[in-house]
Amino acid sequence: MKYLTYEINSEMSYGVLVDENNILPLKPIIQEFGLNNAPDLLSFIRQYNIQTVNDILEALPRYAEQMIPLNSVKLLSPIPYPRRNIFCVGKNYAEHAAEIANIGASNSSIPKEPIYFSKVADPAIGDGSLISIRSEFASLLDYEAELVIVIGKDGKDIAEEEADNYIFGYAIGNDISARDIQNKKLQWFKGKSLDNAAVIGPWIVSKDEFTLPLELNISSKVNGEIRQQSNTKNLIFNITHIISDLSQGLTLRAGDLIMTGTPAGVGIAMDPLGVLQSGDVVECEITGIGTLTNEVRFV
Repeated sequence: MKYLTYEINSEMSYGVLVDENNILPLKPIIQEFGLNNAPDLLSFIRQYNIQTVNDILEALPRYAEQMIPLNSVKLLSPIPYPRRNIFCVGKNYAEHAAEIANIGASNSSIPKEPIYFSKVADPAIGDGSLISIRSEFASLLDYEAELVIVIGKDGKDIAEEEADNYIFGYAIGNDISARDIQNKKLQWFKGKSLDNAAVIGPWIVSKDEFTLPLELNISSKVNGEIRQQSNTKNLIFNITHIISDLSQGLTLRAGDLIMTGTPAGVGIAMDPLGVLQSGDVVECEITGIGTLTNEVRFV
């Protein structure tokens, strides 16, 4: 099932994509079930356990007449305002770790432990939204296609073999990165957290559509040119390890987002440089999830 957040008639709503062309709004269904109101998808994920969600989905055919066309709405990020910063894993594909080491952006090649940092999303932007960046603050702007894990229930000290029970679903992320800020500040947080630099979408695909371990093709294109191309089986630390390791002594919350790392092929490592220019169109694609497309605009 694909869960999405959208804007229609200047109002934000959320629902499920029941086929390639139609959305079934969830809010009216939730209200008719007599459950607590969930004004947005984050509230929906946080309030209802996975079994309750499945029970609701079984009733969806009865509400088919309420469907609206996908092309009549503006897609937003599924969770525009996460409860807290996005958790991110750095250097989680060996070839990417090597390419940034080769340009002097890293002291070591392959990490022996997951490298975590966080990224502000206030808001996260969605498919079709403009990546609008102020040019006086960043000139070396880069793309990073990533698989995003959406946590489905609270948990800490999670055993790796239990990690799948804490996943709600998956989305695509584009971890837009200002490399000049990263190089100047000698850390990742600020260069990853400019306004409009967190791109998540186009929707969340529920975990039941996948089997572990995930082996999903992941790629990015800039103006139609393939830049990144790999498979999630090449993650150094897979998703169950990330969830288990991150949760040790740190409670993960339903609705938390985890970006799992990007493959080789980023613009800063190209010769000549392949960093983003105003007007560039970036497409990030993951098998079984879809494509996340955005235009870049320096303002």
